[in-house]
Amino acid sequence: MAATAKATRLESVPKATPPVPVIGVFSPCDPRVDADSRKRAQNITAMVADTISGQVVMPDKQPVPVVYSDVLVDGEAQADIVAQQFRKAGVTILVCAPDTWSFPQLTGISVLQQFPTDTPLNITCGNSGPKPGVVYAHALSGAISQYGRLVHLNVGNWPDTGLNPQMSKATATALIDWCYAAVTAVALRGRRVVVFGHDSMGMETALAHIIPTRNTFGLEITRLDMKLLADMLHKGAYDKAELKLLRGWFDKHVGQRLELKTEDDSRRFDQSLAMYLINRDLMRDLNAVGGGFMSQLEWGSDRRGLPLPVADAMESMFNSTFDHNGPKAPLPFATEADVQGLLTMLFFTWLSGGNPPLFMDFRKVWEGWEIKELAQKISVQVDPQADYIVKGLVDGDNSGSASLDWVAMPGASVEEIMKKIQMPLADEGYFPGGGNSITFVTPAGIHGIAGRMAFCAKTNRFSLIWDEAHTTAVPPELEKAMCDLTNWNWPHTFVVPKYASMLEYKQYAPANHFHMTWDLPVSRVQYWMDLTGVANVTPWAARPAFIEGTDRPLPLLHLLTRC
Repeated sequence: MAATAKATRLESVPKATPPVPVIGVFSPCDPRVDADSRKRAQNITAMVADTISGQVVMPDKQPVPVVYSDVLVDGEAQADIVAQQFRKAGVTILVCAPDTWSFPQLTGISVLQQFPTDTPLNITCGNSGPKPGVVYAHALSGAISQYGRLVHLNVGNWPDTGLNPQMSKATATALIDWCYAAVTAVALRGRRVVVFGHDSMGMETALAHIIPTRNTFGLEITRLDMKLLADMLHKGAYDKAELKLLRGWFDKHVGQRLELKTEDDSRRFDQSLAMYLINRDLMRDLNAVGGGFMSQLEWGSDRRGLPLPVADAMESMFNSTFDHNGPKAPLPFATEADVQGLLTMLFFTWLSGGNPPLFMDFRKVWEGWEIKELAQKISVQVDPQADYIVKGLVDGDNSGSASLDWVAMPGASVEEIMKKIQMPLADEGYFPGGGNSITFVTPAGIHGIAGRMAFCAKTNRFSLIWDEAHTTAVPPELEKAMCDLTNWNWPHTFVVPKYASMLEYKQYAPANHFHMTWDLPVSRVQYWMDLTGVANVTPWAARPAFIEGTDRPLPLLHLLTRC
């Protein structure tokens, strides 16, 4: 009788470390070609992997690992070897880099079928004539698309001859943008966000759609009651020495611009900072990638209870790239427990490699004639060709969640940022619990994408309504008058969309909040929408259906499913 096999007990892990995606690069090859062509194919595999390596980073700037196999996939036996190599290396994203003709089912498909059906696949090739890899790329892309699986094809350029060709900059850019989208889609599966409270003020556009979020993105939404945070605040469940350091950091950098009229004001501000420390530690314990806080009405606005201080400082610090401990990854955090706002900021942050998100009210939409009229009323001269006159602008401002980074241009130092911040007392009418708001005006010339996630119960599908956008500035006297018409003591960012008219922008806003992230390429967002099934919504009459050099080409699968 054979001996009974015993199960293996795994070693204990003191603290789980979320997995990091791994990109695997391989090349199919025609077994009939000459030795130099095979060597060239191996070199191209390494070249493609090296092009990606170090260029795709997580929000904390950690480079995403890239591996490659120099085993050329001539057929099923080699496909099995490469798949085993990739499994051992933890590969979760596939890049196929063909340079010769080969046989799709025996090669690329035999590798792909050994991975989960949601594994992102990119085919990047040169427009090669001699063997030719581009013919294989089209054959493989067509075959995969026809059996209903998504693949992105990147037909680029590198020299037709030579053992060590180098891809063009445009080819590399398209590949890197796709890799960011794939990393964002893969890395966030199985992760979680932490949201305190329920839908703030009954705003249905902010609802946590638990099951659709789980099914679409693989994200979990951990829901905690605000009572837990209140209890931990009253118990002093935070590091008292660190709170003292954090308060000293604000005192140093903000100084007299931190408005504190009484000892009670100072105590409430300390409570606001303690909320940051408590929530930060909770999210660390849960390995969370983002969060949100309901606040209104129960926390700080309902006088039937015991109103507590506003969360503005906490929310802004989470969304920033630094705090009192130095540089950090922004942790997207939504005011008013706006989950769809949180998702928007989360995906934008990951797609940009860790750029800070901006949370704003879709507040006062100014058409050009309205700005001109106000300027005349207060005797301010404006340039008739200025963007805010020709296009108009949106005054984006909200009491919380404004990343501190947005007070200055990208790359500014902490000192430069913090010296431009004011922290007046919160509006007592709205926030009887007290605390301090954060106030600044974003400078002109920051470019990125502004948008908002939405969910439709009728289709059970998420969508993203977006446009390219930039920030602008108006003359100082006009700026003051415009800010005073909303809430002067909140952050203000004047946003100008690239294609949307102000009429369209006002009409198609899916919620009362919208969000912006700088230096975020359009194609990355589009690739990510392809990979996650999010609907692409750009109803702007002035935007072409396809902008070469900006948009990614539509996947073949999308075209075939329209038939």
